[in-house]
Amino acid sequence: MRAPAIVWALLLAGIGATATANDAAPGPGAPPPAPDPLPAQPAAPAAQSFGWLSSLPFIPIPEIGVDPNSGTTLGILPVWLHNNSDGQITRIIAPDAFYNPYFGYGAHVRVFEYPSQDEIWSLVAGIEQKVQRGVDGEFETGLLREQRWSLGASLIYDRNGTPRFYGVGNQSPAIAETDYTEQQELVQWQIGLNFNRTWQLQYSPLIRSVDVLPGTLAGIASLQTRFAHILGVGTTNEIRQRISLIYDTRDSLFIPTRGLMLVEYGGIASRQGVFNDSLYTEAGFDGRGYWRVLPNTILAAHMALRYLPDTHELPFWALSGIGGGESAIGGEQILRGFGAGRFYDRDSFTTNIEMRNRVASFNTFSTQVDLEITPFVDLARVFARPSTIPLTQLHTVGGIGFRGVTRPSVVGRVDIGYGSEGLAVFTGLNYPF
Repeated sequence: MRAPAIVWALLLAGIGATATANDAAPGPGAPPPAPDPLPAQPAAPAAQSFGWLSSLPFIPIPEIGVDPNSGTTLGILPVWLHNNSDGQITRIIAPDAFYNPYFGYGAHVRVFEYPSQDEIWSLVAGIEQKVQRGVDGEFETGLLREQRWSLGASLIYDRNGTPRFYGVGNQSPAIAETDYTEQQELVQWQIGLNFNRTWQLQYSPLIRSVDVLPGTLAGIASLQTRFAHILGVGTTNEIRQRISLIYDTRDSLFIPTRGLMLVEYGGIASRQGVFNDSLYTEAGFDGRGYWRVLPNTILAAHMALRYLPDTHELPFWALSGIGGGESAIGGEQILRGFGAGRFYDRDSFTTNIEMRNRVASFNTFSTQVDLEITPFVDLARVFARPSTIPLTQLHTVGGIGFRGVTRPSVVGRVDIGYGSEGLAVFTGLNYPF
């Protein structure tokens, strides 16, 4: 669900990105092994207190959202934090009221719950005057892999008026920009068989219905006017089955400082039923690594490669995509100088490198917040043939990120990237990878 993102919170209290690009808590994904006791954090600049701000029962946050597809959103967002005896955040309640020039006035209700390191859940619901509305519920348990099974579930209804489509191909021109309204209902489960705390075999079935409707944004052509005959326009029902083999040695699911996560996956999907002549297949790899290179600096690296060997009757929105500020295993990948969905084709390659530098610490609402400044580089492309060398004709983005971190599980971020089409700004909850 699109929602305004919060910039001021990162600068004032470090936990302001409780409103995100898709307003979801960390969705069901590859859970980490049970972490060893976290290493002592290197000393940072002395923590400071915000005085009058800390005396309020909530954090009053000016809401300033900037996104290449969504435009600028302004509003107010009061945030209530609940901490445990160790000062760790266990619950975030964050309603808001805002105005967006595309869709008018709107509001959200958000609850993010962190009852333990082994379980998380969230519920987000919102509505705007025009087009936009949605409900997103997420639940995950067994994160530490201390039991035989790990379970997760997502239930989503989303009506979004911001998606863009420029055609298919790595050089699709900006002048071909169109928009459309996407309405989807989605149910997904994730069942993980834990061989030990490092290895997991995961099964993740997904059922969704996607309606691609005419766009509503003034000054941008509707997709149906330029790509009326592309597969995926109208209503498409999809059933997908995916199997993943996961190797994970990270010391934390949310705020890793060391370790690797390597995922190999394969899947099969149909537009109409479990098995028929409308199948498409997928195969891919996603790798993430974290190394402490200086006392207050973590080098984070990510690489993803996705292939679609069989694309019979494939809707355009199921193609491999790059763009935006979020990375989903087996889904769209990060390219922070462009809006979400900027480039689509059968296959995709992405690599991202960040230097996460902790530069300050603050005390607010009985919680320590670390401020990070993070230069980053993104390289990515899409391509149509498996024989293509992925390292050629890459789109390159450089930029800097600002993150507010409250251990053990909350990260708010603002990422500013520059690519061949200019600046783009993204905000969100959690690290991008």
